[in-house]
Amino acid sequence: MRQKTRSLTEGSVFKSLIAFAIPIFFSLFLQALYGGVDLLVVGRFAGTADVSGVASGSNLLQTVTNVITGLAMGITILVGEKIGQKKPREAGKAIGSGICLFLVFGLILTALLLVFAERIAIMLHAPSEAFRETTAYIRICGAGSLFIVAYNVLSAVFRGIGDSQTPLVTVCIACVVNIAGDLALVAGLHLGAAGAALATVLAQAVSVMVSLVIVSRKKLPFILKREDIRFHGRVVQKELRLGTPVALQEFLVGTSFLVLQMIVNNFGVTASAGVGVAEKVCVFMMLVTSAFMQSMSAFTAQNRGAGKPERAKSALKSGMITAFVAGAFMGYLAYVHGDVLSSLFSKDSEVIAASHSYLKAYGIDCFLTPFLFCFIGYFNGCEKTLFVMIQGLIGAFGVRIPIAYAVSKMAGATLFEIGLGTPASSTVQLILCLLAFLYWKKKGYFS
Repeated sequence: MRQKTRSLTEGSVFKSLIAFAIPIFFSLFLQALYGGVDLLVVGRFAGTADVSGVASGSNLLQTVTNVITGLAMGITILVGEKIGQKKPREAGKAIGSGICLFLVFGLILTALLLVFAERIAIMLHAPSEAFRETTAYIRICGAGSLFIVAYNVLSAVFRGIGDSQTPLVTVCIACVVNIAGDLALVAGLHLGAAGAALATVLAQAVSVMVSLVIVSRKKLPFILKREDIRFHGRVVQKELRLGTPVALQEFLVGTSFLVLQMIVNNFGVTASAGVGVAEKVCVFMMLVTSAFMQSMSAFTAQNRGAGKPERAKSALKSGMITAFVAGAFMGYLAYVHGDVLSSLFSKDSEVIAASHSYLKAYGIDCFLTPFLFCFIGYFNGCEKTLFVMIQGLIGAFGVRIPIAYAVSKMAGATLFEIGLGTPASSTVQLILCLLAFLYWKKKGYFS
């Protein structure tokens, strides 16, 4: 197979960044699509309880996936640095250690989700009408945790070596499998939330198998030997040092959104389903900014490894401008036409109205996240993952949750008012990122 990895350290900064980010965008789009299809099909062919079950369960699984992606950032950064330094052997050791580390993580995750599925549903305050559906969704997806872990590790490796096209191919195949599975199991066999979960696990399994076949036939810019697939102490330590803060941030930030779901769940099954639908729409709204965040990490790591920090700073500026154009457009759609977007995932008019109310707050957030996400990707690539964690926690637990909780206790509180905690959080985080950037720039760290 022809080599599809690209050097991010040469040529036009803007063109290199865009060329790398576009496949990542479509990969994220397809991931969001096969996650959204679960809710879409369930919303069309099952009841509100199933929609609520998929909404609560998928929010949890999205948090788990974000944690895995965050921890795998250690692999992306380290592999990117070694590729930039022209050290393929050390890149292989980083990958081998990562495989062992995530195998252990995947086994632990599987056990936790299988054993504690009901307790987790209780913790999520799943409405009584949707408790069985939520538990089933969590337990079935938990059984496929190893596939979720494996896919994200492979994607982290591909991003680190500058290949954003292979993950696009695999997730495209997974999307087709998931849609077929949803139609067969939910629309055809009427399995509801359980059918959606089974389709998701099957899709992840297929994507992993396809990725492994591609790896076995692809010319790669690193050297990975059988003896490299073990715990290299110093390598594992660095991967954990780089990835753990990002993973912890993703976990706690994801937890903050689960807390929001718990707060809303107390408003009843319609509000619960409405926020679940809004969160699915939001995933699509944030695709461009998320793609630039992931691209920025790999781009920055490779260029700093190659001794070209100015290219990384130039990419930060280009990424912000481009992402803002897309973010402003999505913000307008969410605020003005959120009901139309929500109707794609539910046929219940009350659920659609609840979703639109919540989406208006996300519409405001879309004007802030292009700058925030690009900063986060840049800081990750600069190994400033501890700061990324700290600013994320301040935003989540110092701003988002307190505002949402306080507003929820007010008489006549709307989902829009509860959702305003999210753009408020982004504002505080963006200020922190700007101050940190100016401070480190003055200290000469980015030179």
